Amino acid sequence: MTLSPERADGRAESPERTGSQAGGGRSHRSGWLVATLAVLVALLMLGHSLVPNALGNSGSLLETFLPWLGASVPVLLGAALLRRSAVACAAVALTAVVWCSLFAGTLLDKSSPGGDLSVVSHNVHDGNPDPGRTARDLAASGADVIALQELTARTAPVYERTLAATYPHHAVRESVGLWSKRPIRDVEPLAIMPWTRALRATVDTPKGPLAVYVAHLASIRVHPSSGFATEKRNEAAARLAGFVREEKLPRVVVAGDLNGTVDDRALRPLTSRLRSAQEEAGQGFGFSWPASFPVVRLDQILSRGVTPVSARTLPRTGSDHLPVAAAFRL
Repeated sequence: MTLSPERADGRAESPERTGSQAGGGRSHRSGWLVATLAVLVALLMLGHSLVPNALGNSGSLLETFLPWLGASVPVLLGAALLRRSAVACAAVALTAVVWCSLFAGTLLDKSSPGGDLSVVSHNVHDGNPDPGRTARDLAASGADVIALQELTARTAPVYERTLAATYPHHAVRESVGLWSKRPIRDVEPLAIMPWTRALRATVDTPKGPLAVYVAHLASIRVHPSSGFATEKRNEAAARLAGFVREEKLPRVVVAGDLNGTVDDRALRPLTSRLRSAQEEAGQGFGFSWPASFPVVRLDQILSRGVTPVSARTLPRTGSDHLPVAAAFRL
């Protein structure tokens, strides 16, 4: 037998009303939960630099995928509307404002026409099934300079033969290479790791010499036990930054697969000295990996002493990365 609770005047209260009040309490609590989650997301975006790297490089991991925190906004908004919570809706609106303050400018088209020199960088993937087609696609971009990473003994000759007619000047050092319509000289391999993963060359442009660095930093891994494993990449970035710091030419371009974003604090020894073409002259985030559904920009074209006028990604090739391109005014 079910008994109905009594009110203060002694009359029984209906079970339906009691259930409604209980549901309202749950909705109220859920609204505050959604609001709390929204505020936490906003605080993570604003204070990402305060998240320590001591525990599995969690700060760098957060900064690598920082723009994707915005994906929580529609999810949280849906939950807030479902709960009909004004507090939750206000908190989600705050989170949206924070995301916009950080990234809305990235969505604007900052490119301008022209430029004296165009550069394409591409991790062509060592298992690329059709390097000849990839080379033809890259040449069709019309770039003046092409920087390639993940060349192998099998694929490097294919790129050399296919690009020879359009790019008569080239240099390959182990797994990285540079092709240019303009003469190149002073080519040096750079041991940023125990083996060569970078080179430096001078490209003679009509407006003077340009130092071009092609680099492929160490890969990163995510392990359940150790977290975001970036130590080897960070060491390679620091060594590359040292070479760039000692560069004598005033005009510098660094192109390659850095296995990290410009927001990642661990790459600041390099990125703090250079300008990102995508951030200054692109539109959108320019995600380049994985090619099937890009979620992060690991491939960068950085510069010093020149002005980026445009930046973009190119269509997919046979690689797991998208090519990235930029034009500069010298």
